[in-house]
Amino acid sequence: MTIVTTNPTTSDLILQRLFEDLAARNRGPASVKSHVRALKRFALWLGRPAETATAEDVRSFQHHLAGTGLSISTRNATMTGLRFLFRVTLRRPDLASEIFHLKEPQKVPLSLDQAEVRRLLLMTPKLRDRLLLGLAYGTGMRAGEVLRLRVKHIDSEQMIIRVEQAKGKKDRLVMLSPDMLAQLREWWKVRPKQWDAGVPAEERLLFPGRYGKPIAVHSLNTIFHNSAKAAAIRKAVNLHSLRHSFATHLYDRGVDIRTIQALLGHDKLETTARYSRVATGLITAVESPLDLLDVTRAIRRKGRRKPKPDTDGSGA
Repeated sequence: MTIVTTNPTTSDLILQRLFEDLAARNRGPASVKSHVRALKRFALWLGRPAETATAEDVRSFQHHLAGTGLSISTRNATMTGLRFLFRVTLRRPDLASEIFHLKEPQKVPLSLDQAEVRRLLLMTPKLRDRLLLGLAYGTGMRAGEVLRLRVKHIDSEQMIIRVEQAKGKKDRLVMLSPDMLAQLREWWKVRPKQWDAGVPAEERLLFPGRYGKPIAVHSLNTIFHNSAKAAAIRKAVNLHSLRHSFATHLYDRGVDIRTIQALLGHDKLETTARYSRVATGLITAVESPLDLLDVTRAIRRKGRRKPKPDTDGSGA
């Protein structure tokens, strides 16, 4: 692989070695992009090749990031990339040991209720777009996983969808509903076929984009926001909220948390367990201890009591 860079402070040789080290460890495109971005950000700040950095440079860079306004997740991703660079590519464990990560605030995933999901799908006029959003909600797949689906991934005999080499280079299975299968068969009749020449039937994309490539995630994100606007959904939701909604609604229905973990492809149960904090059906079914005190009703009864009659005639 030939690497061309316009950043004079980033050594071409180090960048090449970083690519090779990441490839040797089978890192995915997103991981490679993040690590390269970290190297370039550090080298640009340093003003000289990253291989000349000192422990004080690493320490100062982390303080610099704190004042840039970058999110904690971005700062952590940057330092993860640099730790790999120092520990693996540059063989500088002394610099890697200077790196620290920040604890990210745990936010409750924002999801849609079932009525909102229904409105969203009803307000998506095109069959293809409705299918894409329906698959994201109905299976919990990530946007990129939906867009990369091929014929071979649909098993109509077992009613499952095979998600190949997803995040973390893992395969998993998700459910295929009868309604979704019927819609997919309807879509297949009108699906664009100009890019199918020379492509084996099993390898054909279900939703081909330009030149037979997968549709871009940002295009699906635009479809989602247009439909959400048409459905008068005012929550600050995004395309990934459909995945959150899938997990939340399953948990509401009493589906075992480990089953949800398997469907989502999470490595850690703690990642899936956060949906227990937003399972609105279970939360609203819990009676508040305040209701047991019956304070409001008691105050109303007290307010309805008639004043005692004046028995001494004084009027005082």
